[in-house]
Amino acid sequence: MAAEPGAGLRIFRDILRRADKNDDGKLSFDEFRAYFADGILSGEELHELFHTIDTHNNDNLDTEELCEYFSQHLGEYENVLSVLEDLNMTILKAMDKTKKDYQEASNLEQFVTRFLLKETLNQLQSLQSSVECAMETTEEQTRQERQDPAKPEVLSIQWPEKHSARRLQRNNSLSPNSPRFSTGWAEENGQWMTQINRLQNLIDRLEKKDLKLEPFEEEVLEENARSHIMIVQRQMSVIEEEIEEFRLALKQYVESASTQGGCLHVSIQKLPSDSRFIVYEFWENSNAWNSHLQMNYSKTFQRSNVDFLETPELMTTMLVPASWWVLNNN
Repeated sequence: MAAEPGAGLRIFRDILRRADKNDDGKLSFDEFRAYFADGILSGEELHELFHTIDTHNNDNLDTEELCEYFSQHLGEYENVLSVLEDLNMTILKAMDKTKKDYQEASNLEQFVTRFLLKETLNQLQSLQSSVECAMETTEEQTRQERQDPAKPEVLSIQWPEKHSARRLQRNNSLSPNSPRFSTGWAEENGQWMTQINRLQNLIDRLEKKDLKLEPFEEEVLEENARSHIMIVQRQMSVIEEEIEEFRLALKQYVESASTQGGCLHVSIQKLPSDSRFIVYEFWENSNAWNSHLQMNYSKTFQRSNVDFLETPELMTTMLVPASWWVLNNN
């Protein structure tokens, strides 16, 4: 669906607001550099870009100049930015309505609400994972090209619903000191994570409210007891030719995950009828799971799956009472 003309440019008003640290309505070069630096362009290149955008030649940038420059390069991302803006407003509207209506809803209606929130969260996390993978891959490819222009390394990028039929070269270890985490790119990613965390917090609150166990008894939690654990199901359809390498990568991933303090258990199932693997992970809480996702071994496994999987993996999460885990393991 095509966005209305110029719709994707509205985000640059917000970019200017966030980058404009002294709130004077314009960007100096220092403010521009602090926000747009990605750890790849040199200071000289950033300075040249700044003056290219500064068509008014007054050593600062306003929204009009930013829009004029980036509008020439947006391409498909004009639709992306427009849809993201609409999605942000739609999610906020839905969450506000949920807060108002949830308490008075029936048990079945509450269940449907929780399910829809979880599915929304899963879709956002899946989308974020694909975008992060593309960002890291393009940044690494650019660094490789700059280090050795004669032999740029070819890296694979996970585009949604697409997979290259040919194995490409890849680098499984990006630098942990990547400077992108201190730039405006990280701030954009942080805002996306804020939305995801708000959804997760809302789900947690809804699930913990008036907890009852069937048929008649309520569970009374001990003081300072863990209330819930997180169960994660990951379904991965592997390309036939890549199964052996996938098994090796999966083995390394499981061994690393199992050593984490918050990991309770990891189980793997291989469906006999096809090349689909299902991984069940049990974590002490959502914080332990989120910390695990930021570890290098987890990111390495995610990047390797770009070449191993026929389609993007399907991930679902569920919080269950921690006492169930204790009872089943006694």
